[in-house]
Amino acid sequence: MDRRRVIIMGAAGRDFHNFNVFFRDNENYEVVAFTATQIPDIEGRKYPPELAGKLYPDGIPIYPEEELEDLIKKYNVNIVVFAYSDVSHEYVMHRASRAIAAGADFWLMGGEPTMIKSEKPVIAVCAVRTGCGKSQTTRRVSEILKDMGYKIAVIRHPMPYGNLVEQAVQRFATYEDLDRYNCTIEEREEYEPHIDRGNIVFAGVDYEAILREAEKEADIILWDGGNNDLPFYKPDLMIVVADPHRPGHELSYHPGESNLRLADVVVINKIDTAYPENIETVRNNIAKVNPNAEVVDAASPVFVENGEEIRGKKVLVIEDGPTLTHGGMSYGAGYVAAKKYGAAEFVDPKPYAVGTIKETFAKYPQAQYVLPAVGYSEQQLSDLEATINSTPAELVIVATPINLGRVLKLNKPYVRVRYELQEIGHPTLDDIIRRKFPTLNK
Repeated sequence: MDRRRVIIMGAAGRDFHNFNVFFRDNENYEVVAFTATQIPDIEGRKYPPELAGKLYPDGIPIYPEEELEDLIKKYNVNIVVFAYSDVSHEYVMHRASRAIAAGADFWLMGGEPTMIKSEKPVIAVCAVRTGCGKSQTTRRVSEILKDMGYKIAVIRHPMPYGNLVEQAVQRFATYEDLDRYNCTIEEREEYEPHIDRGNIVFAGVDYEAILREAEKEADIILWDGGNNDLPFYKPDLMIVVADPHRPGHELSYHPGESNLRLADVVVINKIDTAYPENIETVRNNIAKVNPNAEVVDAASPVFVENGEEIRGKKVLVIEDGPTLTHGGMSYGAGYVAAKKYGAAEFVDPKPYAVGTIKETFAKYPQAQYVLPAVGYSEQQLSDLEATINSTPAELVIVATPINLGRVLKLNKPYVRVRYELQEIGHPTLDDIIRRKFPTLNK
């Protein structure tokens, strides 16, 4: 029987995972190409033969998503698999329409064929959108587990922007590991806070191999999801974070709605800064589609080192990049902190943006008077540094989870904004985790 020809649409994460666990050694299918979007400098590369397996001795080419229709015709493609996240339902269906009109079937792969079973208990932390507060929720869960006496391994959703073979299985325990793997700003934002807490973080490309390594070092696996994707591992407890600053998005984004429907626990975060009617909308939507989920109310208050320095200053606010870009937010914790501590004026970074930063603002115009901390490449890091240093700000407010002063040479003083999850009332995550895993208590 002829193998069915497949294109996987992705963004260097879920696409590679779906290939590895379902298509790699499957003789019923031939993956002829990946397409790429969201992440710069991915297209034009190859998924390497070292990772692609015996059916793909030459590897698999990666093309820009814009070429989808031409690729379907060129390769006589039967199936297009959509495999990336944090996009609206309408966005997904436009891609489906393109594939169908070009003559291919359109697939969305669910959890059963793509979730790997661990030998250890798994807690997964996911979200309905980027920027909901998943990272601080993961950190809170890690603290609970360590208080219970457990060794944990955090496995982070992939961000493989470099050499894919070298990044197949990565282990991060120190800052030197971040330097050794030439981590981007986005990677550092996710890994550094865990390293600061003494957590070991695993990530990479081949998530079954990653899991088997992590299992050697841990009593329990903590899946730190990204980009509101589904977990790569079958969870024993699935915690999903929702954001009342974007009410309704929990039912209108892919695969965020799937996460909401799968959740054992839903954390409604940021209730200290959201409008009551928006909190109620999120609460009602949870009850409508997943009435059995336990709901945890939480806040993510901001803490500023030397916050008194903000008052009366002309400030440049730097926010977490993904929250402002494909997360769709127009501001983040840095803007909130600047208002709280009495900044006199916000410097608009757009007139000073150079190179790839200018391109980022053109692609994501919703960012208002804040600068997204993008840094996927040396060029972006250089452009980000040049943009910051060109502004007439008296003070820079850094609201990224990492200390940008470690990776950029800034010509201005800066203060850092931090935010951690705080549960309000009961149940708390501590209540739920101890009840769910009573035999794990030591």
